[in-house]
Amino acid sequence: MAALGLGLQVRQFSTSVLRQALIRPPIDVYGVGGRYATALFSAASKQKKLEQVEKEMRTLSALIKDPKLSSIVMNPHVKRSLKLKFFGDAMTKANLSPISVNLITVLADNGRLTLTADVVGAFAKMMSAHRGEVICTVTTAHPLDEANLAELKVALNGFLAKGETLI
Repeated sequence: MAALGLGLQVRQFSTSVLRQALIRPPIDVYGVGGRYATALFSAASKQKKLEQVEKEMRTLSALIKDPKLSSIVMNPHVKRSLKLKFFGDAMTKANLSPISVNLITVLADNGRLTLTADVVGAFAKMMSAHRGEVICTVTTAHPLDEANLAELKVALNGFLAKGETLI
């Protein structure tokens, strides 16, 4: 019984250290892609390279949309090592930083390269919130005229906190 209590204490000590070391993003994004994006945000902010990594994530997004690379990377029948080799060659040509290369390596090692687009999307949401952008979608039956649009923007800006901008 005493060993069980000690095991719980040791577990609590180990996780509390990890929680303090992780830099939290401004918003939480859930799912597997959100976990990888949170780790990426933390690593990039510790090295003060958030903007650089955001730019590289856009490059990765373009790489994923390439039909030749996508047919290999998204195919479940291709071995992980081969996927990483093809993706690695493309990342070398794009001259990506070690943070981005490490992300792709971890995704490949864990068999989650198919989630790269989800990770990039989640990271983009975090960076948007980091800049203070609030994304708002308004759907109307008819297009708004200038007077109604201006009135709507004023009303929506009333919900924003200081330092936030409406997109």
